[in-house]
Amino acid sequence: MIALGSVTITFRTTRLRKIFNCRQNLVREYGERNAACIALRMAVLSQAPSLAAVPTGKPDRCHELKGNRRGQFAVDIVQPYRLLFRPSLNSSEARKGGRIELSQVTAIVIIGVEDYH
Repeated sequence: MIALGSVTITFRTTRLRKIFNCRQNLVREYGERNAACIALRMAVLSQAPSLAAVPTGKPDRCHELKGNRRGQFAVDIVQPYRLLFRPSLNSSEARKGGRIELSQVTAIVIIGVEDYH
């Protein structure tokens, strides 16, 4: 778990946590360029008071996904890769009118890095 700022970050798997918590593992898994970008995005996510404070413009471009990834979010890494995560809230706390209330999201679960296009 990472709790540097207001947003608490956990990981879907132990393996993913070990990769993200060691720069050498991050570089080995995703390459130098992606690892540097992932580290920047993680810093932004962990220092935000809530998901509402994470930039929606470039370079971060935090956005909610649709379709079979509904309820998940992504931030841009090196094209075409995205850092995927989901709010760590139960649905009654997170949803208002069918949408996730970003100001209420202060904990996330990292799902992984993917090219889902």
